[in-house]
Amino acid sequence: MKLWGGRFSKATDALVDDFNSSIRFDARMYKQDIRGSMAHAEMLGKQGIIPELDAALIVKTLGEILQDIEDGKVEFLIDAEDIHMNIETILIDRIGDVGKRLHTGRSRNDQVALDLRLYLRDECDRLADMIKDTMQVLLDVAEENTDTIMPGYTHLQKAQPVTLAHHVMAYFQMFSRDLGRLKDARKRINVMPLGSGALAGTTYPLDRAFVAEKLGFDAITGNSMDGVSDRDFAIEFMSVISMLMMHLSRFCEELVLWSSHEFSFVEMDDSYSTGSSIMPQKKNPDVAELIRGKTGRVYGDLMALLTTMKGLPLAYNKDMQEDKEAVFDALDTATLCLPVFTNMVKTMKIRKAVMRKGATGGFTNATDVADYLVKKGVPFRSSHGIVGRMVAKAVETNRDLDEFTIEEFKEFSELIEEDIYEAIDVSTCVAERNIPGGPAKEQVLAEIEKGKALLNA
Repeated sequence: MKLWGGRFSKATDALVDDFNSSIRFDARMYKQDIRGSMAHAEMLGKQGIIPELDAALIVKTLGEILQDIEDGKVEFLIDAEDIHMNIETILIDRIGDVGKRLHTGRSRNDQVALDLRLYLRDECDRLADMIKDTMQVLLDVAEENTDTIMPGYTHLQKAQPVTLAHHVMAYFQMFSRDLGRLKDARKRINVMPLGSGALAGTTYPLDRAFVAEKLGFDAITGNSMDGVSDRDFAIEFMSVISMLMMHLSRFCEELVLWSSHEFSFVEMDDSYSTGSSIMPQKKNPDVAELIRGKTGRVYGDLMALLTTMKGLPLAYNKDMQEDKEAVFDALDTATLCLPVFTNMVKTMKIRKAVMRKGATGGFTNATDVADYLVKKGVPFRSSHGIVGRMVAKAVETNRDLDEFTIEEFKEFSELIEEDIYEAIDVSTCVAERNIPGGPAKEQVLAEIEKGKALLNA
């Protein structure tokens, strides 16, 4: 008979057992479930709710069960439904009626909320380390490419020259925000719901603060109904992962473009590329494409849980069992993608000369011509119009602006002198943008140092 089966006269159908069971996916929380149960049992003994000797035996046996699971000696059962009932069943099998005392003063509703919070708290720390590894590689690439000039784009059209370091540091900023959001989410995860019972707490004199301290929680939940039915923390965690995946996907999209023959800015290492079954010349950026594709999968996980939660009345509903598969899939996808992305970026070959050549075409220095005229006293709107006419002539004659003679420049403005050529050289264009947040080498190096400090903090 099931542990909850006292009021039932018929066993559940085998199909229902399989349908109702969550052990296939929540088994991964066995460590957290046992940690929570050990703290709960210790508190029950301390409070005199159960004999202290019984509490000590429960804690000792749970430790042995944990070791047996780690050693592969335990097989979980589908008809025990979930990780909580599986571990409790094993406990009772080993120590009999003493094991039945463990569930005093708690429900699976607050138990699963506890386990999920403990699990996600651990995973926040692991994911944070992985994000930091990615950020470190971006810092390394940036530091090696502060002089690597490339075209910057808007609307996927060449806009102004920047450096690869500046471009990469833009992604460093994105990942640093992901790291900050993850740390913020961890704060809201790290609140203990145990003691909420099924929904209305319990009549036993539980010491919730003791259990929270034992498990490393910052606080306890303030409302028992919210304690068992809140999944905001899981949705927030998945939202953070979704934004992280968005940033990975954006960079991967650029790497797919940059590794194409048309761009040829980078070449992916052979170990992070694949070939074609029919076209022998192909070297495909499949790793970048897969990360881009898996981003949609994570978005789907987030939307699935949002949709599950949107119509649920208080308090716990069985629908909420669907939270874990979505959360686990999003987490697994992100932790699969991050190290692959990091190593792909670390091993790619950067074609600096091609990047610089790309920066010299497409009139990326047009704004600098306008700025040159402004510094000579021409109002910006007027200089904008003058340079627009220059570009029209350059397009008509199939040239770049720096190919104009000084006489041709003077046709547009007598204020233009020989120093125009230095002013619109792509190196000057980058170096002159020497304000905080700009692409000048001095500013990028300052941001790299800030990045190092952030990772070392």
